[in-house]
Amino acid sequence: MAKIIWTEPALDQLDEIAEYIALDNSVAASELVVRVFKKVDRLERFPNSGRESPELPDSIYREVVCSPCRIFYRREGKDVLILHVMRDEMQLKKYLLDDEAASR
Repeated sequence: MAKIIWTEPALDQLDEIAEYIALDNSVAASELVVRVFKKVDRLERFPNSGRESPELPDSIYREVVCSPCRIFYRREGKDVLILHVMRDEMQLKKYLLDDEAASR
């Protein structure tokens, strides 16, 4: 079985999405977080079950969709690293560029 490791940025991103949803509906925000963790937990047994991202063909990165979120991960040995969580309507390229600019 694979070990799931959430990175700090991924947890922060999920938290930001949930906080935004909670502005209108705190129950929906809590339910989303539970759904995301359940979807990711499936990777323990099936680490290759995520799809290749359409924007990153032939990449080491895979994604799991749990609407309205896309959860990006990669395998490292027996570990599954959860790297990013973003809203599914966002364009990945712009999202990563914005994230890179913010970290400078």
